[in-house]
Amino acid sequence: MVFSSLLFVFAFLVICYALYMLMPGIRTRNVVLLLFSLIFYAWGGPALLILLVGMTLICYVGGRLIERFKNHRKLWLVLTLVICLGLLAVFKYTGFFLSNVQSIFGVPTNIPSITLPIGISFYTFQLLSYVIDVYRGEVKAQKKFWLLLLYASLFHQCIAGPIIRYKDVNDELESRRMTREDTARGITRFACGLAKKALLANGCAAIVAEMVETHGNLHTVPAMGILLAAVCYMLEIYLDFSAYSDMAIGMGLMVGFHYRENFNYPYIADSVTDFWRRWHISLSSFFRDYVYIPLGGNRVGKLRLVFNLFAVWFLTGLWHGASWNFVLWGLYYFVFLIIEKFVFRISKERPHGILRVLRTVYTLVVVLFGWMLFYYTDLQKLWTAVKGLFTLNGNALMDLSVQSELQNNAIFLFLAILACTPIIPAIGRAFEGLRTKTETGKAGGFAKALVAVYDVFAAVIPVGLVFVALLCLVGDSYNPFLYFQF
Repeated sequence: MVFSSLLFVFAFLVICYALYMLMPGIRTRNVVLLLFSLIFYAWGGPALLILLVGMTLICYVGGRLIERFKNHRKLWLVLTLVICLGLLAVFKYTGFFLSNVQSIFGVPTNIPSITLPIGISFYTFQLLSYVIDVYRGEVKAQKKFWLLLLYASLFHQCIAGPIIRYKDVNDELESRRMTREDTARGITRFACGLAKKALLANGCAAIVAEMVETHGNLHTVPAMGILLAAVCYMLEIYLDFSAYSDMAIGMGLMVGFHYRENFNYPYIADSVTDFWRRWHISLSSFFRDYVYIPLGGNRVGKLRLVFNLFAVWFLTGLWHGASWNFVLWGLYYFVFLIIEKFVFRISKERPHGILRVLRTVYTLVVVLFGWMLFYYTDLQKLWTAVKGLFTLNGNALMDLSVQSELQNNAIFLFLAILACTPIIPAIGRAFEGLRTKTETGKAGGFAKALVAVYDVFAAVIPVGLVFVALLCLVGDSYNPFLYFQF
């Protein structure tokens, strides 16, 4: 079951929310959330629910032992981490490891096919953050197993993030309240995420498929076709993943949870370093706090600093998938981050004028090629696509099909690009500022009329977006989010 399905929107979410509202207290409401979360996860494979519950139990016991036996807390931490990471490695990387061994030594003859549990990378990291924070004394060990299971399995974010830290929601697990403002914001956020997925991300995916997937031979795809596919995939992966985060954050707000933001318009970044401060913030901060800083962070010599960054980006790539292209993708960013740190010496201060434009263009080019490396799991196909960008496959620069695709989707592509920028939120903030002026008497009747029109649009647009998104989803039985595979 996915958020962008009619079954989820009209049945699962409505029934869950209705029962939640009927419950008298936070305990019974949490029971409702837990039951629906377990049903939601089991929908993708009931047997895989055993793994989620089992890993939660391991971390629950580990946390209690760490807190109770402080003299041996490092031992209990290591054991818990080894077991959880070992389970992640078995389910996610066994086939990758054995296939590489087979290619070198010719054994084993048969490589077992192991089903990748949905969301295992996300809930494993959440549980690890809980255990580590208990070890550090930043949170108390949860005494109620079912509440830790609720944290790990909460259907808002269990499958594809954001990676929620236990210390960010532990108070709200047992004590939270719903407000009209949060509910309204949550519904609007969910509606915008649903529209972003159904209208924009899926539309970009269709163009990518048209350009490179349904084409008979990648060697013959025109250079502009490969570029169009690369740009659309770049748009798709942001719109798709940020849509999931929007919907997760929105559903959290609807029941009183306040999750941190996971994206901050990464495509307006002016450096690769800045891009990774804005992209998948929950994952970046996880590796920063639980890998990079424990290794010494940047308070070490240059060689050790390079090693620390290498370790983080090797693991970041490997986390995304059991394939060499993901490892190379992580190391690709490692190289650019090293260049920016030691050659360009880019600081956190934002440039202005033409320098800002040039740096943003540079960043977008780096990210574009990075997403090509991410998309093509077959490295031979990646090389073919890169050569095709420069017509080195003997392919044309442009043909009629690509020209027609550009013309037919010009307005759509403009809207998709607009959705990747903070322009629309900036307009909303401008109207809110205007509202403040009208309330303080600093603006007159015309300003009040503009604010009134804005209020109407703010109320109507989310409803309209949901309606149009649902029309697009009718007949589209399965449209999973890209990050489900991780």
